Amino acid sequence: MSEVLSQSEIDALLAAISSGEMNAEELKKEELEKKVKVYDFKRALRFSKDQIRTLTRIHENYARLLTTYFSAQLRTFVQISVASVDQLPYEEFIRSIPKMTILNIFEAEPLEGRMVMEVNPNIAYAMLERLLGGAGTTSNKTGALTEIETIIMERIFSRALDSFMEAWKNVVDMEPELELLEVNPQFMQIVSPNETVAVISFSTKIGETTGMINLCLPHVVLEPLMVKLSAHYWLSTQKKTRDEREIEILQERVRIAKLPLIAELGTSTISVSEFLNLALGDVIQLDQRTEDKVKVLIGRKAKYLATPGTSRGRSAILIEKALEEEGVEEDE
Repeated sequence: MSEVLSQSEIDALLAAISSGEMNAEELKKEELEKKVKVYDFKRALRFSKDQIRTLTRIHENYARLLTTYFSAQLRTFVQISVASVDQLPYEEFIRSIPKMTILNIFEAEPLEGRMVMEVNPNIAYAMLERLLGGAGTTSNKTGALTEIETIIMERIFSRALDSFMEAWKNVVDMEPELELLEVNPQFMQIVSPNETVAVISFSTKIGETTGMINLCLPHVVLEPLMVKLSAHYWLSTQKKTRDEREIEILQERVRIAKLPLIAELGTSTISVSEFLNLALGDVIQLDQRTEDKVKVLIGRKAKYLATPGTSRGRSAILIEKALEEEGVEEDE
């Protein structure tokens, strides 16, 4: 799409041409020249825009599931949202994360290959402190984790992968399993440096502590699912289909469901004192005459007009007209 200029920019451009600062012929010449777009072969774009949008939708759902999970585990205010979804070489991803961080390396059968959830130390140590009974403020801890700290973190992030499985269930049934927890990115080589990866960045806030959680999904791992990442496929799978047996069961349950049916002879309004002084034999005058049709209510909605009477010695009504939802009468 061509750039749209504001009125002030148009006026400035006309003034520059009029004063001779810009040459109209040169502008036309530049317009005719072929424009070259720089393309970096080391940063190949393997995911289409449609697939990036689908990944965004999937992980927006994952962010909501993580918010619920971490809020329950940490018993404090947690807010997680998708900040960005990018594709870049794996080597660039490694350079972009801190030298000491929390790296959760996991696999998800039936997909082949490994994926990574990188958690900023501020967030990870705030979670750890909160789980150990602290306030969950930012910790200045550096260096390797103790054995107890490692076990605690493995446990909480391993369960976070259950939400990952839930977020992806409309695309593929997978079983994520935490393989390794690492703190040094230099010791983590899950794919070749030039391999394209999708990086989903989550903005995370725990109490007053903020940081990022980055999910690294290599293209080579997601390759079997690329067709399913189209918007058409993903949205179609959200429409739940029922087999014929389910429909029959549902229809049968609707048929045998019981509804309250009330024939309303009329209404009346009395005061509280009159109500309290009611005695046997008192007469309450209704707002309908004996020859008027009575309303038949299903639940709280008037559906029919009927004539009261008796049948085989019991009180009965004869339904004569049906009412529309708006209350307008119509013949059967």
